[in-house]
Amino acid sequence: MIALRLARLALLLLTVAAAAFALMKLSPVDPVDAYLGPAMARVGPEQKALIAASWGLDQPAFAQFSHWLGRLLSGDPGWSTAYGAPVRSVLAERLLPSLLLTLPAWLLSGVLGFALGIVAGIREGSALDRAIRVYAYVTASAPTFWVALLALTVFSVNLGWTPLCCSGPIGVLPQEVAWAERLHHLILPLSVLSLLGIAQIALHTRAKVAELMKTDHVLFALAQGATPADVACRVIARNAALPALTIFFASIGEILGGALLAEQVFAYPGLGRATVEAAMKGDVPLLLAITLLAALVVSTGNMLADILYRIVDPRMGGAGPALRKAAQR
Repeated sequence: MIALRLARLALLLLTVAAAAFALMKLSPVDPVDAYLGPAMARVGPEQKALIAASWGLDQPAFAQFSHWLGRLLSGDPGWSTAYGAPVRSVLAERLLPSLLLTLPAWLLSGVLGFALGIVAGIREGSALDRAIRVYAYVTASAPTFWVALLALTVFSVNLGWTPLCCSGPIGVLPQEVAWAERLHHLILPLSVLSLLGIAQIALHTRAKVAELMKTDHVLFALAQGATPADVACRVIARNAALPALTIFFASIGEILGGALLAEQVFAYPGLGRATVEAAMKGDVPLLLAITLLAALVVSTGNMLADILYRIVDPRMGGAGPALRKAAQR
């Protein structure tokens, strides 16, 4: 079973890498011109050809992909032309800021979404339920970059409560930034990502809780004098956890995608911003490495969801993957 999962994961990563490589080759961006920038007007065709040959760009596309794949399997993801450094170094530098942003946002959106879904479900039809649904519908349809720009304008420009950009004060080396300053710069992008990630979990949890509130055993408990809060804590929370876990782990991809846009707006030096830089400058090795890392994280999250299904409800057995796919659709 484990060997089959690993084989499927390897095939998925290979497919993702091939698709990303093909899209980069179809892109109109010339890596050499993007690397040279304004200096490309002073560089002749012969010099550009030499640069392309040193990067292996003069070879057929299949040979380039095979060469990159062979280096990756040997533990070397290649050289980043956008940053002029090994891809491994760029990933190591950008990974921690991205984790500090995406991991807390993912956890907060899951916890808050589950709590709001339970509150709305047990108070179905009330003013509180309507308010939570309106919030969820609005945030689910609002573009991440627009919300980020609005938050930046209000809280950083107009009110001055949060910094305008970056993960630390401008002009200070990253290793010299105190943790309090890091948190101050992290508050606004983290809040935007967390609040936008709540909607899907809250709506699905609400639907399940509203359904459970109409079951016979819950109605009997309420008739015996139990309060909705007691029923929610003792009966409903566990039964509603399964669909919530489904959406929670499926939302990893949405959080990563939202982080990419948020990092651009807030000039936050994470993997999301590095992805945009790599795409704009035709940096194939860096873009492929980040794409594979993101695919690995999402796939691992789905596998963890399958394991947690059996912990939350042992009766699920082998039905976990099918239910997860159905919930994602």
